[in-house]
Amino acid sequence: MTKALMEAASLYNDPRFLSKSELRIYENKKRRLRIVRRQKMVLALFVTAVIFLLLFFRNSIKLEAQNENYIPKCKYYKVVTVHAGDNLSSIAGRFYDSQEYEDLEHFVSEICSINQLYDPDVIKAGESIVVPYYDEYK
Repeated sequence: MTKALMEAASLYNDPRFLSKSELRIYENKKRRLRIVRRQKMVLALFVTAVIFLLLFFRNSIKLEAQNENYIPKCKYYKVVTVHAGDNLSSIAGRFYDSQEYEDLEHFVSEICSINQLYDPDVIKAGESIVVPYYDEYK
């Protein structure tokens, strides 16, 4: 029996088109199609969830991965007393880290901004200044 004939029979509910067994077969076929459609939907959702979880865990594992020899450096601050003959460049040279700053001038300008110094040459012996430095995480 063709699909069009089945549709016509279901519309008119006329026993001339379908016998009870044919009607039962047609209803079973529709039910099986609904079950298969539902199974496909569940499978698609499951596959999507698995892919999402795999991507999520892959990225989180990648973020936690570090070189075994990696030692994190943190920025600390130290108060330094200026002695006679010291200038800001010589003090900065003792704490300068080339991996953290472009050059010594940038480091000196950071020391000036921390200590609110407008001229780096105007420090006097006996003054205390705050100097940033990088060291291992403690």
